[in-house]
This record gives sequence, C-alpha cells and structure tokens, in this order.
Amino acid sequence: MARCRQCGVTVEDVFRFCPWCAAPQRSKLVEFFRAHPRDGDKALRVSRYLTDDPHVRFSVWDERGVATAAVSLEEQEAQRLALFLAPVPRKLRDRIAALVR
Repeated sequence: MARCRQCGVTVEDVFRFCPWCAAPQRSKLVEFFRAHPRDGDKALRVSRYLTDDPHVRFSVWDERGVATAAVSLEEQEAQRLALFLAPVPRKLRDRIAALVR
C-alpha cells in the first residue's frame, strides 16, 4: 500500500486514482502501436512511467483486448532500444545487406 501524493491517505496499489480526493496515483505516458499485418489484430502498448522508479513497460495485446505478455525496461535499456530502432541510413543499410548475401 502507498500513500496518496495529494491527501496522504493510504491507497491500495491497484487504484489509479485516490478514492478520497481523486488525485492520480501514477504518472505515465501511454502509446499503442499496431502490429505488422502478419500478426493479425495484436497491438503493442508502451507505457513510460514518470515516477520515482522510472521505467518503460511493453505489453502485447491480443485481438480480444487482453494483455498476453509484458516486460519492463530500465531507462538505460529503453534508451538503448531507441537507438536500435532509429532509422538506419539507406547507404549503410545497403552495405549491410550486401555483406549478408
């Protein structure tokens, strides 16, 4: 259990808002990403938590709207992932492709 940041009352961890003063209990940003067509109606949800324990959480959602898997990354790993996902210049991509043929 935690204490509400606004009013100080004890609030169960499952609550997103304080039941006494309605203050949000989590600070996060959320974005959904559609899957590649070969993965059907699945989606990727990415949440960035802006709390005392900052992290990024990825969850895979199925066509029924149910999360089937999830994993959290620490900030440093999330930054490494961002670099990995950054666009690769076409010239470099072509050179790499030529090496692996």
